[in-house]
Amino acid sequence: MLSIAAAAMPRDGDDRLKSFTLLAAQTDFTEAGELMLFVSESQLAFLEDMMWEQGFLDGRQMAGAFQLLRSNDLVWSRGVHEFLMGERQPMTDLMAWNADATRMPYRMHSDYLRRLFLNNDLAEGRFIVTGKPVVLGDVRVPIFAVGTVSDHVAPWHSTYKIHLQTDTEVTYLLTTGGHNVGIVSEPGRGGHSFQLMTKKPDDQYLDPQTFLTEVPRKEGSWWPEWVDWLKARSGASIVPPPIRAPGSDHTPLGDAPGFYVLQE
Repeated sequence: MLSIAAAAMPRDGDDRLKSFTLLAAQTDFTEAGELMLFVSESQLAFLEDMMWEQGFLDGRQMAGAFQLLRSNDLVWSRGVHEFLMGERQPMTDLMAWNADATRMPYRMHSDYLRRLFLNNDLAEGRFIVTGKPVVLGDVRVPIFAVGTVSDHVAPWHSTYKIHLQTDTEVTYLLTTGGHNVGIVSEPGRGGHSFQLMTKKPDDQYLDPQTFLTEVPRKEGSWWPEWVDWLKARSGASIVPPPIRAPGSDHTPLGDAPGFYVLQE
């Protein structure tokens, strides 16, 4: 969605965007990985019929598809430990986040799977926004793209294709870990490393295998590299507004994230 907006804005004369970051995100779906096992014309017809009746894809159904992509870890191993051996794993912060599923609106989910995954309209210049197609080649702002080595949702070779779709500066970072843990790689946690390369518009293309073998590896979290990249391309810092403006009658109802998450 961010890539679509970044391509549509310059087409329409909107220059507010100064840079953007893609976190394990695909813009070309020709090598979209194992998720393509669930995306075919018959599968989409079945999903669309189901969503038409209820207006959305239930969060549990979405979570089930991603669990099947890593069935050894998220289905079978979990079943053996919890149901056969009675050894329930303690909840971690990442597990809690992963379990917080969200419903997908029918139109959004259908367009995403059919126009992006199945038809690859964005990469091939057929994705329509406000009556006209958008082309990623129109993007002129710097891009910071992150891929993760063992990503089962967005394989890093697929995210690396951003180099082939744009003529702007692309900083590509490949980090250890998977789709979630590779991104949630905060400083201070050991066992992480990454490779980083910036390609200017006039630089020659470096294929993924050459990138993997020739780009130097750095130990630690990739977050500080991203922070430095953002600082170099950002304006002056802005003081955040107070939680409650002086004299305001809008008293906070409670602490974040709010009561709605409890469905009360």
